Amino acid sequence: MAKRLNIISLAQCTILAIVLAAITVSADDATPIPDTPDGIQAWFDANVKPLADRAGTLEKALEAAEATPKTIKVRADGSGEFKTITDAVKSIPAGNKERVIVDIGPGTYTEKVTIERDKPFITFLGPPDKATLAFGGTAAEYGTVYSATLQVDSDFFVASNLIIQNTAPRPDGKRAGAQAVAFRIGGNMAAFYNVKMLGFQDTLCDDKGFHFFKDCYIEGTVDFIFGSGKSIYLQTEIRVLADAEQTVITAQARETEAQDVGYSFVHCSVTGTGTGAFLGRAWMPMPRVVFAYTSMTEVINPEGWSSNNHPEREAQVFFGEYKNTGPGAAPAGRVKYAKQLTEEEVKPFLSLGFIKGTSWLLPPPKA
Repeated sequence: MAKRLNIISLAQCTILAIVLAAITVSADDATPIPDTPDGIQAWFDANVKPLADRAGTLEKALEAAEATPKTIKVRADGSGEFKTITDAVKSIPAGNKERVIVDIGPGTYTEKVTIERDKPFITFLGPPDKATLAFGGTAAEYGTVYSATLQVDSDFFVASNLIIQNTAPRPDGKRAGAQAVAFRIGGNMAAFYNVKMLGFQDTLCDDKGFHFFKDCYIEGTVDFIFGSGKSIYLQTEIRVLADAEQTVITAQARETEAQDVGYSFVHCSVTGTGTGAFLGRAWMPMPRVVFAYTSMTEVINPEGWSSNNHPEREAQVFFGEYKNTGPGAAPAGRVKYAKQLTEEEVKPFLSLGFIKGTSWLLPPPKA
């Protein structure tokens, strides 16, 4: 047993070195997120400045798009240009090259919305008290990732002040294909501000690309944040709903050392009902997930993480924690293949460099 643990430890160190070497951070991206919550907004304002202060530093196509924004209004009562979000999206031409702000009025829109890859630069902006987009698609009907209430495959998508919900019944362990995605983001360079994502199993498919979530709320039961995206979750509430089956927050889908993907949760709060939830499981062979400066209630299993009944993956996972707090964050009971990171090891996960953010991330849109 001792020999096996030494082998695992050596392998983990090797993987850690590879991971940290792969995450390159430019000087402009390197300013770390502060270690206290009261400094976050100042950090954000200093590092994510408006377009007027960023000329020549952003992706060229993004700068061009932001220079000529257009707003179209969706109002359920018919007072806007469109009554449905679907019709508003359909009105945007393929090959779109300007920022289109879809101004969504109050209320609930019962629709299943898809934004195709050839429609970049779209913003969904709800009212301050949020608008709701809801639908009840399931994996049995559409396939898991395509069951999403909102699917976005285009780049430079932004959402703000929105609730995205899959209203399908909670999976009961008996009905095949009962998992139901609320939101799938498959486009690159996407940002989400004050967005709530509601579901049970597989709530958020953080599928692929660089993504940034701030002041959001995500709830579910099992694998409710999953996929191959590379994302920062900042000041976001992750809420676990008690379930008769196993509860797991993340199922990050990194499969090989060459994949530069992963999830970084910074200054988040992990809350919920019940006990025994895992921060993540090794759904795929080499998941990469870090929780830093995050408060965790007793909803979290003392072991913290799961190998998903694949002990051979224990030497390949990158499950890291740094200065978390609360009864669910105690390091003493953690599995041996999870790592309490050092200040130097956690640095790449605490800056916009993790998602190359200074080249594309802009402040939240305004009405």
